[in-house]
Amino acid sequence: MAGGDAAGVTARLPIALTIAGSDSGAGAGIQADIKTFAALGVYGASVVAALTAQSTRGVRAIHYPPPDIVGSQIDAVLEDFDVAAIKIGMLGTATTVEGVAERLSSLSSPPSPTRRGSKNLLPPAEGAPKARNTAFILYDPVMAASSGDPLSGVGFVETVLANLLPLVDCLTPNLAEAAALLGEPVARSEAGMTRQGEALLKLGPGAVVMKGGHLAGQEAADLLVTKDAVVRFAAPRLRSRNLHGTGCTLSSAIVANIVLGAALPDAMVSAKAFVRQAIERGEVIVLGSGAGPLIQTELRSKL
Repeated sequence: MAGGDAAGVTARLPIALTIAGSDSGAGAGIQADIKTFAALGVYGASVVAALTAQSTRGVRAIHYPPPDIVGSQIDAVLEDFDVAAIKIGMLGTATTVEGVAERLSSLSSPPSPTRRGSKNLLPPAEGAPKARNTAFILYDPVMAASSGDPLSGVGFVETVLANLLPLVDCLTPNLAEAAALLGEPVARSEAGMTRQGEALLKLGPGAVVMKGGHLAGQEAADLLVTKDAVVRFAAPRLRSRNLHGTGCTLSSAIVANIVLGAALPDAMVSAKAFVRQAIERGEVIVLGSGAGPLIQTELRSKL
């Protein structure tokens, strides 16, 4: 192609937005999301809803930007980019949840007569145009770091239940987060996971992915709970010290695959395979002196 022809070529990249916390150690949060989006061929935009001072050793400090700054970031991105999907992670405060929910309420598709939040649960018709400012919304309800440090404040759960869950197409809690949202003990079996997933579904999201990585057993099993079925996704458990950012990576990989046109069950399959590969890549890598991160992209040794 001649240099003069390049100006006449228009290329578009699929775009996803992450609204989450910044991890200064780059293992989880926005940094994990952006790395995952890029590895899967999706352009990632970001909104910083919290700033954490953390490393592989844990969280030292957290700063929450004023809600209007978070809202302005959302406006800046959505007014300029054709965002196909939004991943929400750490929000931290009730006022931030309220502000994010207010901004995103205008993006939700009109509720289906049979099911709220059904967009992208099934593949779109081939060639069907995508309405601008309609985005698939996934919420990964981060309330504590993998180190155990709390990442949410007073009134957070109540505000999430009232303001955010009705807007969400897919909710991806781990066992502790699901229990906190329901005000119940942590599930100890897959039967308990199923029951809690069904209870969460009644609170508004279009689908719930119950992440069972903390459940005892030889397999790591996740359950996709929808109005119509419960689908089990399981794989042999990997033993690794470096698991920081596993939940963030799974949820952002689901979003990336949705953006690329997959239906939710297929996005789950691809996302779990991606996370497994990222764990395997990071298993023997030493980054810091604590629990290290996953490695989302292929490493190339420098000779």
